[in-house]
Amino acid sequence: MNESIASEIIKKYEPIEEAKQEKQMSVEGFIRYIYSSECLLFNNEFEKVYQNMHHPLNDYFISSSHNTYLISDQLVGPSDIWGYVSALVKGCRCLEIDCWDGSQNQPVVYHGYTFTSKLLFKTVIQAVHKYAFITSDYPVVLSLENHCSPAQQEVMADHLQSILGDNLLSDTLDEFSDKLPSPEALKFKILVRNKKIGSLLETHERKGSDKHGQVEEYEEYEETDQDEEEDKVKQSPSLTILKNSPGKERQSKSIIGLPLFKKKKTTKVKVAVALSDLVIYTKAEKFRNFQYSRQYQQFNESNSIGESTARKLSKLKVRDFIRHTTKFITRIYPKATRADSSNFNPQEFWNIGCQMVALNFQTPGLPMDIQNGKFLDNGNSGYILKPQFLRDIETEFNPRKVPEDSNPITLTIRVISGIQLPPSYHSSSNKADTLVTIELFGIPNDQIKHQTRVIKKNAFSPRWNETFTFIVQVPELALIRFSVENQNLIAGNEFLGQYTLPVLCMNKGYRRVPLFSKTGESLEAASLFVYVWYTR
Repeated sequence: MNESIASEIIKKYEPIEEAKQEKQMSVEGFIRYIYSSECLLFNNEFEKVYQNMHHPLNDYFISSSHNTYLISDQLVGPSDIWGYVSALVKGCRCLEIDCWDGSQNQPVVYHGYTFTSKLLFKTVIQAVHKYAFITSDYPVVLSLENHCSPAQQEVMADHLQSILGDNLLSDTLDEFSDKLPSPEALKFKILVRNKKIGSLLETHERKGSDKHGQVEEYEEYEETDQDEEEDKVKQSPSLTILKNSPGKERQSKSIIGLPLFKKKKTTKVKVAVALSDLVIYTKAEKFRNFQYSRQYQQFNESNSIGESTARKLSKLKVRDFIRHTTKFITRIYPKATRADSSNFNPQEFWNIGCQMVALNFQTPGLPMDIQNGKFLDNGNSGYILKPQFLRDIETEFNPRKVPEDSNPITLTIRVISGIQLPPSYHSSSNKADTLVTIELFGIPNDQIKHQTRVIKKNAFSPRWNETFTFIVQVPELALIRFSVENQNLIAGNEFLGQYTLPVLCMNKGYRRVPLFSKTGESLEAASLFVYVWYTR
């Protein structure tokens, strides 16, 4: 801050002409300045796309959703087009579409074998076409979980081509016949992620030919992990009965037939050539093991790995996992037992370089706060360039160990006061006993939480004036969350508002922290006033 900058601020925000001429600022002018975007904690330089967007797709974290069509739970809740519209408006770049045979030869979208309602596949694609590039110009990936017959797969291919038109990527780009293109090269393109038959060269040679009625069959390798099997039966009625029976707990696993080792099998899958040929850079391929991927996986093949398996691999083979994600797009999805559409913390999988960490966008809470905070960066484009140590194929990075060459920052935050905080709905007087929690998310060594004292019966203008210091070993992966709560010693603290953002996106100095509701809506005037400083 120097005299010329101060003069510009006064000129811009001071409403009293006499004060302007004297180069002074009144209280009203100061309040206008504090409430302006210039004083926000989030540095507005990161509100635009500023990162290098010419790296291959696998070098980016990509905002991704799971079962995007659902707006409630996974079993009986409604499917709704709003799920896709809302996700795209939030900057999501990878959508999931579960496709099943429908009546009148029209494929439908719903969560199979459940009571969730159904949407026409055609309607979903129309919504995607309309809203795909409202928030971001960068490519959208449609991850198809395809259960359709070959005949209805052809209908899907027709809808994708006729509705999406030139936005649909249906052939390799000239300069990217043997490597993944960049988000920049794929601007305004929609990619299909699905099973694929044959090579990209064969696809190119078939371009323009009549593929009607052409069906290919292949054997798909499946390996079911014991942990995944346990997830599927954890909530079964038979297991519940056994658990409630004395002396039966030890026998429960053998009685319900859980395998002791991995089960391997192959299944035959039929794919319509018309749909297969629309899959270019995002071929869905079953993950077997890291050694197999190193030897045989192609540059355009990506893997989906369940949360439980991914967590186990990240503990047992973390370096292999990270090196895998330096080469191949890896998608992590929630385990099957999350029937309530709950989410896991995505940070643990970003720490090992997984590009597509798919969450249930319809479920508010801490995981979605972290997701939304992460992708505020780089202009909310849905693509964030991974740190160099997660892009280097020879990397030795291990999130469970502080890197020897780490360049930590010392972060100091003073929580000064609150401004018009939301009232408590659990209090007859609506007056909250307010406290602020500051929590860091990143590598395990960086995860820490600090909390202010409680200010009794004051949500309008509480003052804390408390200072906290953090040593952040890997700031490139770190997020910080400010959470305001009403203390309740009996029922547990009541959530009032929060704000999450990447540590390196914070402005220094005296800043205003805007607050958002549990569902992600702005709480308008409600905010915190803080002082932030960090050095390396």
